[in-house]
Amino acid sequence: MAKFCRSNRDSETGGASLKTPAAVLRKSPVERPYAHTRPLSIETIDLAPPGPDELLVKIGAAGLCHSDLSVINGDRPRPVPMALGHEAAGTVEAVGSGVRDISPGDRVVMSFMPSCGHCLPCAEGRPALCVPGAEANGKGTLLSGERRLSCGEVPVNHHLGVSGFADYAVVSRHSAVRIEADLPMVEAALFGCAVLTGVGAVVNTCRVRPGESIAVVGLGGVGLAALLGAIAAGAERIVAIDLAEDKLKLARALGATDTFLAADPDAAENIRQATRGGVDHAIEAAGSVRAFDLAYRITQRGGLTVSAGLAHPSSQISIPAVSLVAEERSVRGSYMGSCVPARDIPRFIALYERGRLPVDRLLSSTGPLEEINEAFDLLDQGRVIRHVITF
Repeated sequence: MAKFCRSNRDSETGGASLKTPAAVLRKSPVERPYAHTRPLSIETIDLAPPGPDELLVKIGAAGLCHSDLSVINGDRPRPVPMALGHEAAGTVEAVGSGVRDISPGDRVVMSFMPSCGHCLPCAEGRPALCVPGAEANGKGTLLSGERRLSCGEVPVNHHLGVSGFADYAVVSRHSAVRIEADLPMVEAALFGCAVLTGVGAVVNTCRVRPGESIAVVGLGGVGLAALLGAIAAGAERIVAIDLAEDKLKLARALGATDTFLAADPDAAENIRQATRGGVDHAIEAAGSVRAFDLAYRITQRGGLTVSAGLAHPSSQISIPAVSLVAEERSVRGSYMGSCVPARDIPRFIALYERGRLPVDRLLSSTGPLEEINEAFDLLDQGRVIRHVITF
């Protein structure tokens, strides 16, 4: 169990704080290569004990995601200093007052959007759009509005309510999903973001039915998870599109029926011809306007184009307005795969255990926290699908 030490913030939380190593970002944007500029410093910071409806979690594994990278490179501004990491799994060490359904020793996967359960989106079954959760994430706090991280007298912000690049984290009870499965932590962590977002975009946002066709543009962790979700959902034609030939090779090995290089100027026309007019569903998972444009152009009449990638906040998309009416086209956003984490994470894990969702094949490499900057270079260069930090 965790060992606590007294600090000057103990009086604020009514207990003893814990010293934990964490990857802290102190400025943004930071230039590449990250192995040289070292945007993340491994610091021993103070972690206050869990407050009401909060958990202390010993992190077992945390995956590197483009949402972390977008904070480092400035594409998605967040308050600094910030302890990064949001795709994580671990074991509960202690619980705050009011927590009745999770106990020390339970294994949990973290969700990067806490859900209050009371706002209108939550009441409508759309926790990914939780209003207090979004506000807390934007401010760098937990759902309670509190920060449990500090360096001396200086508060350290939480990343998406998790801050999983650390030995320990305090998270809201509403940011954690208890899991029964005894799967390795490096695999469990993937379900907190890549699988949740990618598979969710297929089964929740697109609602793909057996026999339908689907295309995925952008084959990172989310895009390849979407591909696996399309196979599990029974899609007949699965088109994979990316700029890198090695990712297309992996997509074919995973079960894609067709692959195309996105850089080919004739890619859209070739895909439409191969699919006899386009696909029923196209998912953009690259966080790129050009990728969305390609996804829209390869969606057939009456089809659905979904954006699941987070582009730069200043990015704008442009589509032919007449096609929305004359072709009865639909466009939707998909945040967190339109998932209900408490429902979907156990379901997706069950599919994995039955061999129907082999997300372990998305794991490129693992490494220690001390090598995290070098690992972000690999992610930035597209040389890994998912690199996972192990503790």
